[in-house]
Amino acid sequence: MNTTRNAPRGLAAFGLALIPLAIQAQAETDSRDTAVDLNPLVITAALAPRTADETLSSVTLLDEATLRRQDPTSLTDLFRGQPGVDVISNGSFGKSSSVYIRGTDNKSTTLLIDGIRLRSATAGGAAWSSLDPRMFERAEIVRGPRGSLYGADAMGGVVQLFTPEGEGEPAPRISLGGGSFDTQRYSASLSGAEGGTRYHFAASRFDTDGEPIRRGGDDMGYDNTTALARMSHTWDTGAEVGLLALRARGSNEYDGGENDFVQQVTGIYGELPISGYWRSRVTLSEARDEYESIDDFGFSIIDTRTQAARWQNTFAFGAHELVAGAEYSEDKVSSTNDYEVDSRDNVAVFAQGLFDFSPFALQTSLRYDDNEAYGDEVTGSLALGYDLDTHHTLRASYGTAFRAPTFNDLYWPGSGNSDLDAETSETFEVGARGQYRAWFWDAALYQTDIDDMIDWAPTESGLWAPQNINETRLRGAELAAGAELGDWTLQAALTYLDPEDRGEGESRGNDLPRRATQSLRLDVDRELGDWSMGGSWVVQNHRYNDAANQERLAGFGLLNLRAGWDFAPHWSARLTVDNALDKEYETARDYINAGRAAFLSVHFGAL
Repeated sequence: MNTTRNAPRGLAAFGLALIPLAIQAQAETDSRDTAVDLNPLVITAALAPRTADETLSSVTLLDEATLRRQDPTSLTDLFRGQPGVDVISNGSFGKSSSVYIRGTDNKSTTLLIDGIRLRSATAGGAAWSSLDPRMFERAEIVRGPRGSLYGADAMGGVVQLFTPEGEGEPAPRISLGGGSFDTQRYSASLSGAEGGTRYHFAASRFDTDGEPIRRGGDDMGYDNTTALARMSHTWDTGAEVGLLALRARGSNEYDGGENDFVQQVTGIYGELPISGYWRSRVTLSEARDEYESIDDFGFSIIDTRTQAARWQNTFAFGAHELVAGAEYSEDKVSSTNDYEVDSRDNVAVFAQGLFDFSPFALQTSLRYDDNEAYGDEVTGSLALGYDLDTHHTLRASYGTAFRAPTFNDLYWPGSGNSDLDAETSETFEVGARGQYRAWFWDAALYQTDIDDMIDWAPTESGLWAPQNINETRLRGAELAAGAELGDWTLQAALTYLDPEDRGEGESRGNDLPRRATQSLRLDVDRELGDWSMGGSWVVQNHRYNDAANQERLAGFGLLNLRAGWDFAPHWSARLTVDNALDKEYETARDYINAGRAAFLSVHFGAL
């Protein structure tokens, strides 16, 4: 256990010590090479396409090649151990999971699918385990506050999933496979482009008997059927319209019962070039999070629906850019629980300036939200960047954000508190990035202070209810690196977190529950002609399950292995072995995750 706990710290020190030597070596051998093969374009960080170093943010891109190589059964397998990211699971295969970014909880992580927000307005946060990774082409993880761009809940960061757009000749893809725990996976898609029209249609099915989520328990099954349609058309004038529809439906067994779920996003958009320097885009969308459960307490339904309209304008002035717009959204709840209020609306206006005064860069943003349930909030951010040379960029930023109280916080029958304010935060960050032809590194230090945290506490009448009582200080350091060296693809991430409870109770000075303070992730892949081989190693130290820091959950190390074989034109086979060392581990007390699991699949189509 001591080895597991100390490994991230020792490797972090070793990695940081190598940075100056790496910079010197690269400068000497590659001083005239300004290629940026590992400096991808990302959209989420700045509402506009920017290379990773230009965003002045801590950002991770998981591209299509990464998703296809790892072929994860869940998004949380893909996210676990990424820089600044922790995953909490109440078991495997569809069981409730949370994504913590920089120590903030799941309710403070915003999930977008092609720009459309998906979450539960009652419980807060997204249902990560109900989404099939095979439906998406890439994922962007932005760490740090983005409240001034996306409004409520983007306190820890934003994850955006992108579906394929379609290009070229019609391209069908089919995948069939299965493995441990009587698991079956099927998927099929068709994508392409004709003239100015792009399209992508896909469907998938996942079905498993599952594993016990408690020691000595029964297998807990899970199934998921997902359909996706995306189309767009672009005219010669540059005008564009498009639509997206994604629906995941399935069932999930858990202790004492089971639930049926629906996760759905639909949207249409139109974009028009008003002039050579002004583009305007309007998006209308709806997101649904629906659950029907039957358990020892009876039958219940909780459905939430968010309808939104967003108008965004982009103005280009040479090397500078201005983004401004407005957004209206309405949350609605339909439930067997008798909520005192079952709807609320939010009106927002926002603006962002992206200024390039090379070698200096400046980014600033401001947003005003007015919510009929908890009042108005103003959030903003300021980021400064400086290019030391063609390879190295320094950055510093300050940002504010807020987390909206959920319908459960405000109106849960018998215990809701309609007087709650939103949680608020401010974050300071400094970072540096080295970007070279075949590799990169990125380092960041940050501190986030959260006020008016919502927590349960006794009221004057003696009843317990959500109240604005707690404060938290989150400090951390992150180091990420990646390389493309011949047939090798390498990625590494080191994370250190100090999640301190700053409240007035007995837990003051303790670690926040369920946060690992040290984490390491290594991904190594090798191409061998028609064959490929790779693996991921994730190591995390211990964490506490409770605020008093009395219930200690042991650290763990996970090894996932994978291999691929292109055995004929357009045909391939893949084998993945998750938790290859068959470790028993838990991130929430008494909920164990699956042991060793092997999956074999056969694929047809260009990859």
